[in-house]
Amino acid sequence: MSYELVCGIECHVELLTGSKIFCSCKTSFNSEPNTQCCPVCTGQPGALPVLNREAVRLAIRAGLALNCKINTSSHMDRKNYFYPDLPKAYQISQLDEPLCTDGYIKLDSGKNIRIERIHIEEDAGKLVHENGYTYIDYNRAGVPLIEIVSKPDITTPEEAKEYGEKLRLIMKSAGISDCKMQEGSVRFDVNLSLHKAEEPLGTRTEIKNIGSLSNIVKAMRAEAKRQEKILESGGSVKQCTMRYDEANDCVYILRVKENSDDYRFFPEPDIPFFEISEAELEEIKKEMPELPDKRLERYIKKLLLPKNKAELLIKYSGACAYFDSAVAQQGADANNALNLILSVVFAQLRTDSDKESFNIPLKAEEFAKLVRLNDERKLTASKTKDTLIKLITDGGALSDYITDKDLAAMSDGELLALCEKAVGENPRAVSDILSGKDKAKNVLIGSVMRLSKGRADVKAAKKILAEILAKKAE
Repeated sequence: MSYELVCGIECHVELLTGSKIFCSCKTSFNSEPNTQCCPVCTGQPGALPVLNREAVRLAIRAGLALNCKINTSSHMDRKNYFYPDLPKAYQISQLDEPLCTDGYIKLDSGKNIRIERIHIEEDAGKLVHENGYTYIDYNRAGVPLIEIVSKPDITTPEEAKEYGEKLRLIMKSAGISDCKMQEGSVRFDVNLSLHKAEEPLGTRTEIKNIGSLSNIVKAMRAEAKRQEKILESGGSVKQCTMRYDEANDCVYILRVKENSDDYRFFPEPDIPFFEISEAELEEIKKEMPELPDKRLERYIKKLLLPKNKAELLIKYSGACAYFDSAVAQQGADANNALNLILSVVFAQLRTDSDKESFNIPLKAEEFAKLVRLNDERKLTASKTKDTLIKLITDGGALSDYITDKDLAAMSDGELLALCEKAVGENPRAVSDILSGKDKAKNVLIGSVMRLSKGRADVKAAKKILAEILAKKAE
């Protein structure tokens, strides 16, 4: 591409509050249509909003997590526009005094994507199109949101995706949102323009309501291609609001883009200006949990975990809490515990939601005991894995699955004898291995495990078999 891409992202994040931002209606997902609404969130005459204190606290927490300055004096504004899912014909949001400003997210490359602002606002209702009719569900109207607005620092679709991944992980880890993208808890609006290096910035378009990280990349590529085609043909890009069509991998224009003047912002007269005291701000700071970057640093530097594996774990706060608890107890090896969680436990927990909640019937203390038995070579790797699967799927205690015989360590001499027997019983596999067919080694390992009835240590058996075969090759 002969043009430079410039992108900024607006991310809408639903807050983890029990009630809506201006009333006491519930915020639970997928309830029967129009069963979680009241005169306030449906904009009935005379109904007055009351600002949800917890929504403000969570927005401040988001600002702290994203390295923002917190504005302790703030207010709400009215953003006026008409649309069927906005029953008041205006949205209560923030314009000139947002709660948080001037933050950043650091990408793996070391580049900072600056955060311009974070403000609180209410969500709109939902339009449901069926059989040629449009229905309106106001359950979502008034659900508390924060909008996180980045500076136009993003220059590739890949940077945009990484920014979205890190933002989502931070919001989830900090307890600000459940970040369930399939439920619309996190939605991205992508602002994109093209220009040549020596020329001024181009006209931007906004792609609305992107609901997955992969679609950020696809939508940006499609829109960049569309804009480049227009510019190359001598035309000019029009400022407009767009939608990405995943089925056809294309973007299309929804409407000509409004300017801020069109919204006729003014201070919300029904909600007083508010201030956050220094004492309350300090209290929120003390409540902040360990964030992903700090947790990853601790895992790598203090627990000596491999970076690539630690990155797989920190995606899930629940799994991290379980892992930390297990490692702190019984002296279990952190690397062994991590490997068992990634390879065995995650295989049983199929969805991201399951991995996040990490609700398994095995206490962290019992898991740590199992890991330690394997550390001390009192249990073989295969027995450890089988026991862990049974504990997760069927529940119970370690003693239900491990006998004294399982814990009886196999002597080096006993293991050597079994390895020699396995070699003697499998001459064809030995011949294949000596001729360079490494896959045949699995035959010998399987034979040792069968002869030992699962008691042999696989790692030790591999070492002894390698020594026996080396002598045969001489």
